[in-house]
Amino acid sequence: MTGNETFKKQFLDAHNNYRAAHGAQNLTYNGDLNSAAQKWAEHLLQSNTMKHSNIEDGENIYYSYNSEKVTPQGKSAVDSWYGEIKDYDFTRPGVQPKTGHFTQVVWKDTKELGVGVATDGHTVFVVGQYRPGGNITNAGYFEKNVQQKH
Repeated sequence: MTGNETFKKQFLDAHNNYRAAHGAQNLTYNGDLNSAAQKWAEHLLQSNTMKHSNIEDGENIYYSYNSEKVTPQGKSAVDSWYGEIKDYDFTRPGVQPKTGHFTQVVWKDTKELGVGVATDGHTVFVVGQYRPGGNITNAGYFEKNVQQKH
């Protein structure tokens, strides 16, 4: 496997492992989402800014910098996003501060995933795109889509 294929496998596996623990089905890659996420990750690296793209799908963005040369790992971004579970109060389902990346990772209704990664060896941007997107604030959506860990 090439570095990019290894990264993509780690990224998808990390999502699906976390999702399984919350009763959500596995995600599969979508080629269009992969292309859009890759294009956006490259744009973020080039402009060195962290901002969301104008897509209608869900989106998580990860940034890291290391003074040593690094090889991006597919699990790192997902672990970082999932780590927000510590701030999520399952007794009060809904939008909560600093938990939107976590809730998107485990959002049950999401079926497809795209990933983009861009690095200059020190700065790393990872973009995850999700279809259908999560974090929908309609009544009952968080209760149905963000389950306690089994």
